[in-house]
Amino acid sequence: MKKLLLIAILFITGVVFSQENQQKDDVKVGLVLSGGGAKGMAHIGALKVIEEAGVRIDYIGGTSTGAIVGGLYASGYSAVQIDSIFKDVNFSELIQDDLPRSAKTFFEKYESERYTLTLPFHNFKISLPSSISKGQNMYNLFSKLTSHVNDIEDFNELPIPFFCIATNIESGKETLLNKGYLPRAVSASSALPTLFNPVKLGDSLYVDGGITNNYPIDRVRAMGADIIIGIDVQDSLKTREDLKTAIKILGQIGNYKSIEVMKEKRKKTDIYIHPNITDYTVVSFNEKNEIIETGSKEALLFKDELLALAAQQKKTPKDEVVFHPNDSLFITGIEIKGNKQYTRSYILGKLKLKIPSKTSYKKFSEGVNNLSATENFQKINYRFFKNQKNELIIKFDVTESENKTSIRLAAHYDDLYKTAVLVNFTRKRLLTNNDIASFDFIVGDHLRYNFDYFIDKGYYWSIGFNSNYNEFNENVSMRFINFHGAISNENEINSLNFEYGELTNQIFLQTFIKRTFLIGVGGEHKWKEYLSKTIGIDENNEPRTVFDSTNYFSILGYIIYDSFDNKFFPTKGFYLRGDFNFYFYANGTNKDFNEFSIGKAKIGYAQTIFKNLSALFEGAAGVKIGGNETKSFDFFAGGYGYKESSNLVPLYGYKDLSLRGDTYLKATFTLDYNFYKKAHVNVAANIANVGDDLFDTKQWIDGIDYSGYAFGLGWDTLLGPIEAKYSYSPERKESAWYVSVGYRF
Repeated sequence: MKKLLLIAILFITGVVFSQENQQKDDVKVGLVLSGGGAKGMAHIGALKVIEEAGVRIDYIGGTSTGAIVGGLYASGYSAVQIDSIFKDVNFSELIQDDLPRSAKTFFEKYESERYTLTLPFHNFKISLPSSISKGQNMYNLFSKLTSHVNDIEDFNELPIPFFCIATNIESGKETLLNKGYLPRAVSASSALPTLFNPVKLGDSLYVDGGITNNYPIDRVRAMGADIIIGIDVQDSLKTREDLKTAIKILGQIGNYKSIEVMKEKRKKTDIYIHPNITDYTVVSFNEKNEIIETGSKEALLFKDELLALAAQQKKTPKDEVVFHPNDSLFITGIEIKGNKQYTRSYILGKLKLKIPSKTSYKKFSEGVNNLSATENFQKINYRFFKNQKNELIIKFDVTESENKTSIRLAAHYDDLYKTAVLVNFTRKRLLTNNDIASFDFIVGDHLRYNFDYFIDKGYYWSIGFNSNYNEFNENVSMRFINFHGAISNENEINSLNFEYGELTNQIFLQTFIKRTFLIGVGGEHKWKEYLSKTIGIDENNEPRTVFDSTNYFSILGYIIYDSFDNKFFPTKGFYLRGDFNFYFYANGTNKDFNEFSIGKAKIGYAQTIFKNLSALFEGAAGVKIGGNETKSFDFFAGGYGYKESSNLVPLYGYKDLSLRGDTYLKATFTLDYNFYKKAHVNVAANIANVGDDLFDTKQWIDGIDYSGYAFGLGWDTLLGPIEAKYSYSPERKESAWYVSVGYRF
């Protein structure tokens, strides 16, 4: 009966319109889209039914998710296209501003693979982040999708006139946004508190419009709409059976006002579509297909009314938006405003842009996210413009972060260093713009530290300083020690405790080649101390034998390329690192010092064979040239799961520090199967030759001296990789277990 009455009203309305005003023979339809987080995807399903019925939408007003869907529809996309866009989006990555590792700069890769937790630190107080995400991925995607209407400032000039609602965070007042840059306005309307950062427009900060007006029907009516279609994805009041948790009770309390207001707004809505979304929450993004379908099911109940409404409208052709526009960008100019502490060269370096530059939209977006990942900017807004010569100009408006200090934490366990907890203090802009100072204090079974100071000049030569202290001890065989010839009764001792200490100070310059290779040169001071308290008496009558305690000085150079998608479980990409040191001076117990050089190289290639199964090939080599009297720089092979240093070389089948020599060559092949989310099972084999003067004696090609196999389980967690491996060596005919937990430092 209700449906028949509405159809009759629509018919009579059409007759009255034609009689009263011959010029007004068309029914204008306004669309209201409420907010609701992930539940708002039901708008898409309902829109598909409305579109199929032939209803022409003349005005759109939306809030939050309704602003996102409404903004796309108003810019010319069809409901079917929007459905395809949303189904293709990984919302977990979109919300968390995830950035592919391969897109990060080398410094950001290094930073992100050391620390588990980062907390802002200001006025000697630790605070919590203001939100989970900055919303940068969402902004990037919406900017790309609406690039065809990029030059429109007045939203009434869009293919469908549009507005969205945001909330002024300082005054708490509702704000109508119908002018400016569409992606920025939509970002403000959908900035759900705690999930996304507030959005700055002009001098004001805005958050989710649902707080003040989640169903802006009166404003849509004021645009000139004769008939209002409303799609409402807000919650209704729950019964006591559904209020079993504190979160649900708080949610119910927060909904009292909006639900009461909706009673009146519902009466004002001519076609009110309220999908059944009670089984979903504002973050049910993984159930997007089901949510979209609920919208379609509910809208189909109004099919007759929609068909009758469409019959009252003139048929006007609609221009189709190209769903996948040309992804190529040729950027001829960059304009940046809002930067006070960080220079233009720094920003362009993080964006990986040199002007003029030909790039893809994907790489450009990754560059923006890489700039965002530095945590030096609260917001990064940009807009594309064409100048009089039809050249592409990008105008950036950045808001720098006020916080300069943070505390970072991490924990780790491996079989060599044992337990370790890292506490990091980081300060940005300590001495000058673009600089960062970072100090790691590592406590546990071994006391260590790492200090970095870096002035980032982007594509220009950057300067850095590093100081770190590293120490461990391990029981080793006599063959490992007696290179020094310091023990006369070695046949009576099977093994002894070997203590290793190393202090390294480096100052360096580095830059990029072709935006992909990192090269650096510098100078190094290294103090090495090797000793054992198991044997001997020193000159101070202490029970120990010191094999070396010397300061060494060198010049260094390095080159790095790294496109692995994951450092610990790579499925694609290539890795290359080469290091060279020339040691020209020493001062300490090593009185027989002669100049020598050390060269090291490592390559890796990862490729997915088929779904979830990937192969990784790695090759590594190191050689010391000259200085046969200096054994402190020999390579130590064996073990797995620790941080590699100047001496340490992992090798399956052998425990830590099992092999030693001034030359090594190693090859490793790994098959990894990602069997569940971030859980992995893998098998690996490695071969190696380790010894002295292998190239001079040609022993590096006379056969394989050492080999090992491993079977392992791994889990890529927020703490870093957690791995357990069982290995076996055919030469030793013995097995070994390796356990590694957390990021390696």
